[in-house]
Amino acid sequence: MEAHIPKASVAEILIEALPYIRSFSGTTVVIKYGGHAMVDEQLKEDFARDISLLKLVGVHPVVVHGGGPQINSVLDQMGIRPKFVRGMRMTDGATMDVVEMVLGGKVNKSIVAQINQQGVRAVGLSGKDGGLIQAEKMQIVFQEDATKPPEIIDPGMVGQVTRINPAIIHTLAKEGFIPIIAPVGVGENGETYNINADLVASHIAMALNAGRLILMTDVDGVLDDEGRLISSIDAATAKEMIEKQKITGGMIPKIEYALEALKGGVKKVPIINGKRRHAILLELFTDQGIGTEVTLR
Repeated sequence: MEAHIPKASVAEILIEALPYIRSFSGTTVVIKYGGHAMVDEQLKEDFARDISLLKLVGVHPVVVHGGGPQINSVLDQMGIRPKFVRGMRMTDGATMDVVEMVLGGKVNKSIVAQINQQGVRAVGLSGKDGGLIQAEKMQIVFQEDATKPPEIIDPGMVGQVTRINPAIIHTLAKEGFIPIIAPVGVGENGETYNINADLVASHIAMALNAGRLILMTDVDGVLDDEGRLISSIDAATAKEMIEKQKITGGMIPKIEYALEALKGGVKKVPIINGKRRHAILLELFTDQGIGTEVTLR
């Protein structure tokens, strides 16, 4: 049974949210949706409600989703062991088929259905639809030891974004739909590429001149040596923490893409914990926010 919240407290919460609702009305907010929030049933419902509320108060949400756990589950059934380098999934032909099937099919349509159940209208897209995400093959340059030359790793059918064509997003938004985007891109010759969802979200946020790019993850944000949340981190500090391996794994590309988005005109980029209920609303509509805001300086 949920704890009873006094009516006066509810009123205070609404009053605190009001100026933020007013300031965000008419603003595009790009949300990268992933991690535990996509597999926990309560958090999935909370996310659908949060996105619906944003739409109803005049915000224009655009969702770019991942699907790592779901992809891994299918790969496991097929006896394929996933491999990652710097947070990037190594993607051969068989893996690419699974990625496209899971992201563009099951996961995407499930998110669309949950949001539609809240009384707003969502539409699922692959990056291949309308030429939305143009891509080329990515090469990963990896240097673990500064005294040795860098290693160039071929990740297979992993892509990097070359261009975003936002026309289909503008068309959907104009008609009142919420775009739900699977991070699959298309190459010059029709090749299909698996693209990191954070990377796609950052490029879409830049193309839409978004007021916010929210990156959801499974931790509170960037943590210091004592495990405490760093509420704001600039480019120089982030670079130093990466070099000292205090920021590792999947947090590295999140920081890099956040900085790229800021350089491209996105107003603010917070990294938040999607395991917290109603994390998006807490970040946007409260005085303190809940995550780590990435800044250029």
